[in-house]
Amino acid sequence: MVPFFPKQLSTKAITLYLVSLAIVSIIFVRLMMKFDFIIIGIMWVLVFFLLSARFTRKWVDLDEKHYCRKVFWTALWLRLAWVVFSFFFFTFKTGVPFEFGSSDALGYHNEALWFQEIGWKAARDYLSRRSLADAGYVTYLGLLYSVTGGSIIVTRIIKALLSSWMCLLIYKLAKRNMGEEVGRMAGIFCCLMPNLIMYCGLHLKETEMIFLCVATLERADSLLRSSKFNFWKLLVTVLLAVSLFFFRTVLGATTIFAILTGLVFSSSAVMSRWNKVVLISWAIIGLGVMAGGSIASEALSVWEGRNENQAAKRDYQVYKGIKWAKYATGSVMAPIMFVMPFPTMVDVDQQYNQQLMNGGNYVRNFLGIFVLIALFSSIFVLKNWRDLSMLWAFPVSYLGVVCMSGFSNSERFLLPGLPFLLMLSAYGVSLMNARNFRWVKVWYWVVPVMVIGWAVFKLGSRGLL
Repeated sequence: MVPFFPKQLSTKAITLYLVSLAIVSIIFVRLMMKFDFIIIGIMWVLVFFLLSARFTRKWVDLDEKHYCRKVFWTALWLRLAWVVFSFFFFTFKTGVPFEFGSSDALGYHNEALWFQEIGWKAARDYLSRRSLADAGYVTYLGLLYSVTGGSIIVTRIIKALLSSWMCLLIYKLAKRNMGEEVGRMAGIFCCLMPNLIMYCGLHLKETEMIFLCVATLERADSLLRSSKFNFWKLLVTVLLAVSLFFFRTVLGATTIFAILTGLVFSSSAVMSRWNKVVLISWAIIGLGVMAGGSIASEALSVWEGRNENQAAKRDYQVYKGIKWAKYATGSVMAPIMFVMPFPTMVDVDQQYNQQLMNGGNYVRNFLGIFVLIALFSSIFVLKNWRDLSMLWAFPVSYLGVVCMSGFSNSERFLLPGLPFLLMLSAYGVSLMNARNFRWVKVWYWVVPVMVIGWAVFKLGSRGLL
């Protein structure tokens, strides 16, 4: 087992990013990214790969408490630094401390402020007429504003705290399922992941949503592995799972599906038969209670409307002049869902947020091969997929639904699967040997092709080649 992220991989990843960026910028010089986006992208790639190689080696022998302190505080300082920088960066670029084209984020902010004006009784009446998935975050934000006086910076500091805590939850989840070394690597990957850091500087609901999702599955995994039935652990897990429906219906549904998958497929080595019987009985009762409620109705409507949503999205893109978008169907995008989204390295349609996150998306692309190695090994080599079924079920089901919904390359919609992909990529790194390293060498050629090909697709679909 490889207990750290090798420096050879780190160097190669940085080199491939710089080469790909240079090729795209030279070929499409007329539409190359703005200089500040180039610098930010390079910075994030260097931060992730250099520090991953350093920290996974340096922290591998620390005792658990010392390691957890290192991960939490490193994650927190990185996130706080970005929160402060992005506040002034966005203010300078857009005139307000919100990201480019911040319709959703600004809407959440203004809605939460409005709740303070109209009072909570009127706010509750207003929220009762909205869907559950639209009510959770603005309610949370409104409650937070009532304490902080509507402070944007304090809200984002709390996001940084939750995101840092999430890194520790990923460590615990990976440690129980894949071993101490993999857990430590996964925690460090989440600590340094650019996209998870950058969302702490946005006023969107993704940071809180991801925290709840990871916390739900971490508590569920702890419950599954308990030698005795624990009512309080069950109650906490249920409450966390239900809370997800107030942020995104699909996320709540796929999280419950992942837990049920773990219940059904986990071997007796992980979960006692009696514990399994009790928990499955509770799950059946819970699903029966939910079946007649608005949660089930919303989940069903989302699923039934997936094909219409996908067709509408493609038709709209074609109407806007993105001619090749009609080929990006769910069946085309699903096989590459573990490496999506691709980094945007050209300046088109004022897609500044995508350009800002190009470095983070590249990190996802590069680590994709290790997710595939982990998948192949758990099914065909180690044959331990049953004991990892919950951890595989969530990203596969959630990303699969997103791919079928018309948002297959939307970084924001794909983000909730990222912590689990980082955990699985850490597992893939740990399983590297001479036999599967040959596929990593092939991946060195695939990644630049994906990056350059995506630039060609974006420009060609708009008739700009």
